[in-house]
Amino acid sequence: MSAIDLWTSTDGGALLAAAVLLPFVGMLLGLLLGGRWLQRVAFVLMPLGLGLALAIAMDWFDAEGPLVYLLGGWSPPLGIALRADGASVAMMLAVAGVVCGIGAFARADFGLAPGAAESRAAFTYWLLLLAVWGALNLVFVSGDLFTLYVALELLTFAGVPLVCLAGSGETLRAALRYMLFALCGSVLYLLGAVLLYGGYGTLDMPMLADALQPEPIAMAALALMTAGLLAKTALFPLHIWLPPAHGGAPAAASAVLSALVIKGSWFLVLRLWLDVMPGVASAQAAQLLAGLGAAAIVVGSVVALRQQRLKLLVAYSTVAQIGYLFLLFPLAFDAAGDMALREMAATAGVLQAIAHATAKAGMFMAAGLVYARLGHDRVDELAGAARALPLAVAAFLIGGLALMGVVPSGAYLAKKLLLASADESGQWWWSWVLQGGAAFTAGYVVLIALRVFARPAAPLADLKPVSLLSQWAALGLAVASLLLSLAAVWGPLPGELLAKAFSLEELGTMGLLFGVGALLAAALARRPLLGNSGGGAVRPGFAGLGTVFEAGDRLVRQWASAMLALLLVAGACGWLLTRA
Repeated sequence: MSAIDLWTSTDGGALLAAAVLLPFVGMLLGLLLGGRWLQRVAFVLMPLGLGLALAIAMDWFDAEGPLVYLLGGWSPPLGIALRADGASVAMMLAVAGVVCGIGAFARADFGLAPGAAESRAAFTYWLLLLAVWGALNLVFVSGDLFTLYVALELLTFAGVPLVCLAGSGETLRAALRYMLFALCGSVLYLLGAVLLYGGYGTLDMPMLADALQPEPIAMAALALMTAGLLAKTALFPLHIWLPPAHGGAPAAASAVLSALVIKGSWFLVLRLWLDVMPGVASAQAAQLLAGLGAAAIVVGSVVALRQQRLKLLVAYSTVAQIGYLFLLFPLAFDAAGDMALREMAATAGVLQAIAHATAKAGMFMAAGLVYARLGHDRVDELAGAARALPLAVAAFLIGGLALMGVVPSGAYLAKKLLLASADESGQWWWSWVLQGGAAFTAGYVVLIALRVFARPAAPLADLKPVSLLSQWAALGLAVASLLLSLAAVWGPLPGELLAKAFSLEELGTMGLLFGVGALLAAALARRPLLGNSGGGAVRPGFAGLGTVFEAGDRLVRQWASAMLALLLVAGACGWLLTRA
């Protein structure tokens, strides 16, 4: 589109405002009608919101360019513009689908039966789910950096109460930690926005993209804003809040936090680096982001294999998968250091984010169902779980396979695009990281599969009933992640990505990754993979290495370490930007 089109409302642009307002209107209706009606309002709005996202996607296809809506008819910089390109549309559609799945799952835990007394937790949950949905839609379509700041704060203040819905002292501490560290990130982001406004007189993103130069004020702003957003995304070593927050929250809340909340700040990093400041961003600083992502993959995966609770295993898996989302940044640069591959890298990142959202929501929901059914989620005592809860176990394992990148998952397409970028740009080392991360993911899939399919020493007793709708919701989201590659057939992705998906070479690579993953699980798990006798892992040296990783994780999640890491990340990013 021409530049003038970015400041003119397009046909269908009003749907963007409707997508943002719909969840917040639902919140107001719920407050007006009372807690007993709030769930009904949410269940009416969720399919409406999904239909609205589909309508936006259809209009975007027809328009063959971004959708734009000027609030009040005023053009920037005096007014505010909502804009949606392909990445925005894809994320809005994915979030709407995940919200519908999570809502169906949460009906069992936070629904009100006829005649039952109103529950404060249920009332709060549905309000917060709608708030997260509306805030994310605002993140995806906002056209200026201050509106994005408001959207991110709405997202944070909706996410924090989700952590402590259980009301225990542990979850309250986790929620407070999340809020304080996220606010530290907000301060850095706002400082960067202030610098940009002082230097260029606007916060509208297309206007900034035209005006920005690789000069100190822009570099400082990008470094500060990036560090602040990494704190909100919980990229290692800034994940001080994530494991306790995700591990202690109810399953329906953990699914929202992992699948949805962290995507808002990540999406803004993507916007800043690839759309707003491509001339300021440097290949050296991008290597830093991906280096932190690689560290997240290794540390998160190793500590996940060491966990004794299934929900904490999934939480640390999220730490690792967040790392994947940052491998795209150096792969947007070609061998000459120009951002020539950003379209391919951005497509891979959005695919990975959607694959993670659907799969991780299903896995958290499945872990919650296992806990509800068995009365515990201890990894080493899951024998017989596959027979007791087949749909939930299938959802967990399918979600893990989807994250690993097996055909035909969305993560497979994302990995193929990133591998192609690595090959084209000559950055072969990121290919090793991508494949190594898949092997680690295979490790905890193998670990849990062997545990749940093992024969219990005695028949399982005192099994609690669980909702069949909740089980199908978890399985549906996991299967959606596994089948996401259909986008290459029906959507704008190149269909040749699947041309050799089932070749002997691809199948052999997948088998090798499973083998390496099984070895990693055997070496690092707390107990042997096969049988319950003996102590420690297969090799005591690897068990000791796992203990070292756990100790390192505890160290970097201390307040002093986390704050120092936040400042160091900001400083290192700024220094590397100046070295370009």
